Amino acid sequence: MAATDPRVVREQIRMGKWRRPTAGLAPGYVQANLVILPCELAYDFLLFAQRNPKPCPVLEVTEVGSPEPILSAPGADLRKDLPRYRIFREGRLAEETTDLVEIWAPHLVAFLLGCSFSFESALLRAGVPVRHLEEGKNVPMFTTSLPCVPAGVFQGPQVVSMRPIPAPLVARAVQVSGRFPAVHGAPIHIGDPGGIGIRDLERPDFGEAVSIRPGEVPVFWACGVTPQAVALQAKPPLMITHAPGHMFITDLRDESLAAL
Repeated sequence: MAATDPRVVREQIRMGKWRRPTAGLAPGYVQANLVILPCELAYDFLLFAQRNPKPCPVLEVTEVGSPEPILSAPGADLRKDLPRYRIFREGRLAEETTDLVEIWAPHLVAFLLGCSFSFESALLRAGVPVRHLEEGKNVPMFTTSLPCVPAGVFQGPQVVSMRPIPAPLVARAVQVSGRFPAVHGAPIHIGDPGGIGIRDLERPDFGEAVSIRPGEVPVFWACGVTPQAVALQAKPPLMITHAPGHMFITDLRDESLAAL
């Protein structure tokens, strides 16, 4: 997709013309993870996000029953403007779908959480390679042994995304991503994947494996797929999310979230 305006990209997604991961789309604009819950669970999840700001940095919470994110993308429709969604019921992934029109209900609340795709443009400008973009793949994501801080019914492990970085550029990657705390910020782990319970980088739990070249170090960032791992353990009656890598593209500029 050649379009760089987020409104045009969302329109193409809404029309069914883009069903793939969104990494690299509308460079310079913030992408967001999605979590939708019944309103009676919204406070518990907001508290969960507040206690776990690295994997779940909150960008916006919609009004009850409204699919419009009026602060980050006025006029957008969270029922239609993501390429693919996941629906969890009682701790089980029940289905994937390309729109939520039939399932949307007046008691639902949507959360938009920061996504690390948002600082990839800054990494590239700083000369740091982003392998999944180079290889045209979905970023590899892994469930770790790191527990989230529980809140209400929500508990479970953290998920991370991984990008292999040439060793001399690791410090630069940390500095660049650290300027964007609202979209996961600096890495939470560098080096040995076994240190956070990851056994095999060739077998990600979500996304696709990417090549790791000699002299490169695996670098791990907190990931907004964490609520999906939490759903499997906490078993809420209903949780709707984006499919991993299939994000919502906002009208917010990346640099508007950068720390000075």
